[in-house]
Amino acid sequence: MSRIGKSPIAIPAGVTVEVKDAVITVKGKLGELSQEFSDVSVKVEEGQVIVERSSDQKEERSKHGLYRALINNMVVGVSEGFTKELELVGVGYRAANQGQKLDVALGFSHNIVLEVVPEVKVETVSEKGKNPIIKLTSHDKQLLGQVAAKIRGFRKPEPYKGKGVKFVGEELRRKAGKSA
Repeated sequence: MSRIGKSPIAIPAGVTVEVKDAVITVKGKLGELSQEFSDVSVKVEEGQVIVERSSDQKEERSKHGLYRALINNMVVGVSEGFTKELELVGVGYRAANQGQKLDVALGFSHNIVLEVVPEVKVETVSEKGKNPIIKLTSHDKQLLGQVAAKIRGFRKPEPYKGKGVKFVGEELRRKAGKSA
């Protein structure tokens, strides 16, 4: 049995979960998310969501924990939300936003302007003497990770000086430079 798959998901107050055909819909104060599922059965009982599988076939076993984790992320997302923070490490690296437009200067000849999807809220923090930080918040964990990865992909941290766009708290593997 999947350890993750067999644990039930508690539904917090203010969140409604509906299962219709092979689609689960979760509604909460921060928004609404839906997910299709196959090879497993999803039941809503007594304030809990239970994901079960009918047999021990490989495909059903692999999807048991997956769909439980996806549904749990949906429930947590619509009730609390998710946040990711990116830090710009480097001289002259700047970030600013006007609404959903993110303007990032990363040492290229032109600034990079990214139109962020409306489901993800963007906020930039620039304090004197500290690296600029981009805060991304959303109720959809998958979409949030995708946007954060796209921003990080503009200038990945390099291993010698650590310059680039990195997640706050990310440990970088540093290399020693050439020895004289």
